[in-house]
Amino acid sequence: MARKRAANPDGKTDDACQPPAQVFDLESRLTQDHHQSLKLWLRMLSCTTLIEAGIRTRLRSEFGITLPRFDLMAQLDRHPQGLRMGELSKRLMVTGGNTTGITDQLEQEKLVVRTPVAGDRRAYSVSLTPAGRCAFDRMASVHEGWVSELMGGLSTLEKGTLIQLLSKMKNHLNDPSETEQK
Repeated sequence: MARKRAANPDGKTDDACQPPAQVFDLESRLTQDHHQSLKLWLRMLSCTTLIEAGIRTRLRSEFGITLPRFDLMAQLDRHPQGLRMGELSKRLMVTGGNTTGITDQLEQEKLVVRTPVAGDRRAYSVSLTPAGRCAFDRMASVHEGWVSELMGGLSTLEKGTLIQLLSKMKNHLNDPSETEQK
């Protein structure tokens, strides 16, 4: 049975049976006229977004944890002596308020502990508790497998080449003399 065509205020008709519009990612909006650098940037962004979304979903379903909480624990795992809250914020590239909120949650769950920094009454150092270290070790092992699986579409040689190329680009981006010339 055919659907009736509805009239718009301007008198034209719309087909009520049209399929829903396709959803495209950032790079699918590009045309042949776009610059190669823009295409590359959007391709990297698309891949990063897809990988991050996969990791977020898996962390939540497998461990009931968010990616920011996992990232904070990862930073603390690399620094068993602990990190000051300000340093932790810098490493996570988020505001102090975000770091404080995440730390509060993890502290309530007995996964991290805050200790005052000697000689600075305003500063605290955060470190993983033994329970936090155990939980993180378990998550990190599974996380590594997920990342390996997500990167499985590339050979070892391709991964090495991509690491080299991205390192070259990162060095270029971190070189202040390069950006001043532009």
